[in-house]
Amino acid sequence: MKVYVFPGQGAQFVEMGKDLYEFPQAKELFEKANEILGFRITDLMFTGTDADLKQTKVTQPAIFLHSVILAKLLPDFKPDMVAGHSLGEFSALVTAGAMSFDDGLNLVYARAIAMQTACELKPSTMAAVLGLDDETVEKICTGVHGIVVPANYNCPGQLVISGEIKAVGEACEKLKAVGAKRALVLPVGGAFHSPLMEPARVELEAAIKSTNFNTPICPVYQNVDAKPYTDPETIKQNLIKQLTSPVRWTQTVQNMVADGATEFVELGPGNVLQVLIKKISKDVTAESKQSL
Repeated sequence: MKVYVFPGQGAQFVEMGKDLYEFPQAKELFEKANEILGFRITDLMFTGTDADLKQTKVTQPAIFLHSVILAKLLPDFKPDMVAGHSLGEFSALVTAGAMSFDDGLNLVYARAIAMQTACELKPSTMAAVLGLDDETVEKICTGVHGIVVPANYNCPGQLVISGEIKAVGEACEKLKAVGAKRALVLPVGGAFHSPLMEPARVELEAAIKSTNFNTPICPVYQNVDAKPYTDPETIKQNLIKQLTSPVRWTQTVQNMVADGATEFVELGPGNVLQVLIKKISKDVTAESKQSL
């Protein structure tokens, strides 16, 4: 069974999606995106700098556009399952027909702005933890004073924690003390997938509730519990919870494999998910596509 997966924030690169623009269908969608967003995101994607692309309000729609437009250009895009990592879940939902291109882009942009605002409300950060099992990381986080929680279960032995700056720093020291190979604070502007994203969740909830969702063409494995869904209302509720809940990527891939997935294709910038999938399961193939 064939699975398409979609990357999240951090996968962006200079000139991303530029070679797709030469295709008439892609050009039409890129120009529609410029119109919807009210600025020429294509200029920032194709000729902008790293600094331009690192702005959350640019990064998230840019990655979404690269992924979704590439999927729409593929002549053989017939997924048996789809999933996306954090932001990538919106790309997965649009490509599977759960919502329209326009609605998906509007939600992604609303999400980016809401997350940026939440980051500015309270200084916070994230850290990558390597070489420990999930249970050890969870236990250490629970024992730290302040807000620090597991945010991304990326693959066995690789987990990202998220929270208040002081609490994340304390957790990193404790994690190193119990044998973490690395516990490194990341250069991010906020604590994504933690309780500190609650203001963004509230804002996004209103936007999601007012958006029309359809039954997707295949099951969508969602971040909050790594399980497959096709019911539009349930998909909405899971999407609302996503901002303050961890991304259970390890479990998502394991569940897809258990349900018959054999071939994974990552669509969009970078190859982060391809690498993670190969670490999660030796029994499947995984490739990444950034262009046709």
